[in-house]
Amino acid sequence: MEFDLDLRSIQQARRLAIAAREAQRVFSAADQAGVDRVCAAMADAALAAAGRLGVLAYEETGYGVAEHKRLKNEFASRDVWASIREVPTVGVLRRDAPRGIVEIGWPVGVIAALSPSTNPTSTAIFKVLISVKAGNGIVVAPHPTAVACTSEAVRVMAEAGEAAGMPPGLVSCLTTVTLPGTQELLAHEATSMILATGGSAMVRAAHSTGKPALGVGPGNVPAYVDRSADVARAAADIVNSKAFDNSTICATEQTVVADRPIAAELRAQMEANGAHWLTPEQATSLAAQLFRPDGVMQARFVGRTPQRIGELAGFPVPASARVLVADLAGVGPAHPLSQEKLTTVLGFLVEDGWRAGCERSIQLLQFGGEGHSLVIHAADEDVILAFGCEKPAFRILVNTWGTFGAIGASTGLAPSMTLAPGGIGGAVVSDNITVHHVLNVKRLASEVRRPPAAAWSTAAPPAADGLDPALIADAVRRVLAEMNGP
Repeated sequence: MEFDLDLRSIQQARRLAIAAREAQRVFSAADQAGVDRVCAAMADAALAAAGRLGVLAYEETGYGVAEHKRLKNEFASRDVWASIREVPTVGVLRRDAPRGIVEIGWPVGVIAALSPSTNPTSTAIFKVLISVKAGNGIVVAPHPTAVACTSEAVRVMAEAGEAAGMPPGLVSCLTTVTLPGTQELLAHEATSMILATGGSAMVRAAHSTGKPALGVGPGNVPAYVDRSADVARAAADIVNSKAFDNSTICATEQTVVADRPIAAELRAQMEANGAHWLTPEQATSLAAQLFRPDGVMQARFVGRTPQRIGELAGFPVPASARVLVADLAGVGPAHPLSQEKLTTVLGFLVEDGWRAGCERSIQLLQFGGEGHSLVIHAADEDVILAFGCEKPAFRILVNTWGTFGAIGASTGLAPSMTLAPGGIGGAVVSDNITVHHVLNVKRLASEVRRPPAAAWSTAAPPAADGLDPALIADAVRRVLAEMNGP
């Protein structure tokens, strides 16, 4: 009997979730050396396949740049593994003798991992590594437009892991992908936690299942350039970051906020690095075509070169252009290009002084990017600290690329392909997600102080030395009561 696609997808989700749970129960007997051996084998296999997987991702989705996807795959395998390799996850993790605490690692169970079309292979590599390092099983749910490349990345890692001793089924990927199938995986009783990276609708769905979920909201990243900044460096960083993989990382700069005294110089320097300014008419036309009526970006524009965007929108773009820039008159629904644009289009605003720049940056974050990330280029430490303290963003990236800085490639942040925006962004944490977020910790807690005497209902606790004064007082009260009678 031939079942419909949605039924086949649901059945596959059930089968993989149950298989992952059974494999995870077997894997729970592995020691730290065994877990690390499996993870190292998977990281090495993903690193060796990084270039091929990058090409597959580009060819299947049409988004970004194949060579840049290779770099992201290398980061997700080599750098992520290096950051978690020495993290203990099995057995006793830490001992705190003065507090009488022994911490013991414990897996969450089975992770359902949503993978986006913009970073399909690198996100899958990253999530597999952190999940298995913590002793979990994982079933990856690809975006429907990136099934082949995502499933191949998972296959490469699963094959290497099983050759190193990992139980079959611990790592797997949906290959028959429908919305009902993905929803079945998220809600299945064998699924213990959801790692959701993707569009806002899918992240909301993950949070609505009743399962613990780590979701990632959109990023509408402002890049403020202060009068104290190294303007030439700031311009190069912004253009290079925005052009990287055609702006498919959610922490990419979305709108530049230029301090008025350096605005003209910044524009000239950005142009020298390949920024092409749109005419007002071109910007208006592009804004009308870039988004659907509900504000969601049209998929045909995602991750495209400036030249391809010009072809789609109906205006010429020079071959030298690496990003397109539109001057904005404000922020909000009346100014569509002030929202997140996962393609090579930047907004540009001018404000006079860091306080005005601060307020404008807050407006941008509130227009679809609260809690995510912000970039500041400045040398004035007071301005930098003010931005850090006042902005509703949990990654304040100083004098670096938004793309590489937020994921921890050019900063000291935890290397991650999943960047949580905290409570104000609809997530339960504000961190770069890593192995600690998919690892439960048991605690042996020994008594270090006796409960207070008032908590004892019939008798006081024994004294450390000699008779307890409370016990003596209680005996005296009983004798006096008997002497006085009823």
